[in-house]
Amino acid sequence: MSGWKQYLAGVAAAFGAFCLGASIGWSGPVEKEVRGGGAYKFTPSSAEWGWISSLLTLGAAASCIPAGVLIGIFGRKITMLGLAPPFFIGWLLIIFAQKAFMLMIGRFIVGFCGGAFCITAPMYNTEIAELSKRGIMGCFFQLLIVHGVLYGFIVGAYAKVKMMNILCGILPIIFFVLFIWMPESPVYLAQKGKNDKAEKSLKFLRGKDADVSAESNQMASEGNKEKVKPMQALCRKNTLKSLGISMMLMVFQQVTGINAIIFYSTGIFTDAGTGFSPAISTIIIGVVMVIATIVSIMLIDRVGRKILLLVSAALMFVTTLIMAVYFQWLLKKNVGWLPVLAVCVFISGFSFGFGPVPWLLMAELFAEDAKPVAGAIAGTTNWMCAFIVTLAFPLIKDGFGAAACFWIFAAVSFAAIIFVMFLVPETKGKTLNEIQGMIAGGKKD
Repeated sequence: MSGWKQYLAGVAAAFGAFCLGASIGWSGPVEKEVRGGGAYKFTPSSAEWGWISSLLTLGAAASCIPAGVLIGIFGRKITMLGLAPPFFIGWLLIIFAQKAFMLMIGRFIVGFCGGAFCITAPMYNTEIAELSKRGIMGCFFQLLIVHGVLYGFIVGAYAKVKMMNILCGILPIIFFVLFIWMPESPVYLAQKGKNDKAEKSLKFLRGKDADVSAESNQMASEGNKEKVKPMQALCRKNTLKSLGISMMLMVFQQVTGINAIIFYSTGIFTDAGTGFSPAISTIIIGVVMVIATIVSIMLIDRVGRKILLLVSAALMFVTTLIMAVYFQWLLKKNVGWLPVLAVCVFISGFSFGFGPVPWLLMAELFAEDAKPVAGAIAGTTNWMCAFIVTLAFPLIKDGFGAAACFWIFAAVSFAAIIFVMFLVPETKGKTLNEIQGMIAGGKKD
């Protein structure tokens, strides 16, 4: 297989997303033992546990803009390697926590470091990938996240909290050891005028016998263009249009209800009489996410980004509608199989499109000089929405009932269909310069 080293570098970079996924998957499996006082010398209150669970998303939201600035100054590789030590320190605080505030600080730090990978990994992967492989490699981030979540679910199902903490805490070290051998992004090197190093990076990625002269010359010519300040690049009409599209995709990713569905999934599996324990139910959900994400990656450079988003939004709309009807009118009927089916189809639909594609498009829609800051704003939007939904969902559920939540999710999913159909451009098979021309011309496919 030609150019296999770019896949190796892409997986190594996206292993930071695996670390984030394991951190996301930590809360559910450990909650019972931590809140029951069996994991630490203290027992967090309900309010404290709420903050312990949600501070990861707030930490991730706080990291995106700093990460966007740092990758423009120090490069993609140095920034990602620099995230590993504080990521490990965050897990040390969780492992050796003596008070609830230590858990909170640890969760904020791992969220901060994990959230930074949302910006750095998709950007690095789309920059090192050949055009024909860019879609696949741009989705490595989401693929490794869902594998990390599944890892957290499996380890949490069979290990005590302390062992789970250790098995999650070693992951940033593994990332550092893997990624330190990978090259810097040739796009970044060309932007800094280091054309010889950019060509050397391309030779590593494409294979020593590959002819990289055309690709190297194109990067060099892009790097020689007149430099503009990040805020000037951000204020261009093209950038603002791309930023609006990317931010709305991030909003739809979070506000269509993925976290609520996962929250309800174990209870739905239990109520349906499946006989599955909560631990097995979460593992099933994790497996469904992984399989659907793999299918998406296999299709993304064949059918395109837009089709995957449309199918994904349609499946989420139908299933959240079913969930709303179930909680509104069918809760006491003998149809427990219906929400189980809806949960599995929803998670498949989400993982098929709205899970991976917004992160890929975030790395594709912006010109190189605007990408770090614009991508950081889009990433911050994603995590702020995740934080708000995490806080608002239980309040709406308690105040108006679960049905109200799912009616809202159905409405948002329908809005996502309309948005994707009329406003999201198809980027499959197009160079980054061609994408900029398409956005400027207002064409969508």
